[in-house]
Amino acid sequence: MLARVALALALGAALAGPSLAQQPGDARAGRRVAGGLCAACHGNDGIAVQPDAPNLAGQNPLYLATQLRAFRAGQRDNEQMKVVAQQLTDTQIADLAAWYAALKVEVTVPR
Repeated sequence: MLARVALALALGAALAGPSLAQQPGDARAGRRVAGGLCAACHGNDGIAVQPDAPNLAGQNPLYLATQLRAFRAGQRDNEQMKVVAQQLTDTQIADLAAWYAALKVEVTVPR
């Protein structure tokens, strides 16, 4: 199942074209967008504050951009994300992906 999801994501990014799949984002601009649209569910630091929202800090920017475009296009179904993503431009999506990817997550391995 995971292999299918990974293949679908890779195919989606490739079909989106090089300009969308590889558009570099501005993390500072993404921080501004995230503070206004994303923080209520995903937290100011990308660590979710809502139990049904994923953590976004440290995520791969290509993955994030692909998912936001899928929500915007209606290819992924989540009412809250659909409303938010429909407002986003390609530049804002790239900026958000850059912001969340730039956030570093520290992992502590249990003993």
